[in-house]
Parts: sequence; structure tokens; C-alpha cells
Amino acid sequence: MEYHVVVEKMCGCAKRKGMPQIKTFDDKENAYRVARAWAQELNETFCGQHSFGVVAVDENYVISVEEGSY
Repeated sequence: MEYHVVVEKMCGCAKRKGMPQIKTFDDKENAYRVARAWAQELNETFCGQHSFGVVAVDENYVISVEEGSY
């Protein structure tokens, strides 16, 4: 089975960096680890106009995008 990590909304920073919107994994635990690390990296390296978190949706993980700084 495949598990996906999906960025909910591609903000301007994500588009400028050429960041992928979806990453696919064969292992659910690895997908979760990567989703958490990815959201943390976005919070620390992007402009601060949005905050990023991880939400489980069925068997996948969505990196949510909220207005406001981290």
C-alpha cells in the first residue's frame, strides 16, 4: 500500500522553491515521520506568513497551511 504526504495549499514560498506537492511512501510510519519533519522545516525556513501542521486524513498525511506565523 502507498501512503501520501500532501501539501494542502502551495503558498508562494513553496512555488518559488519548486517544492513538490505530494510525496509517496511504502511505509505509513515513515510517511508520518517525513510529514512532521517537512512541516517543521517549512515553519523554520519559509517567510513566516503561514504556519504548517500535519493532519491525518484516512491513510495519508496532509500538511495543513494556516495564516499566521509559526
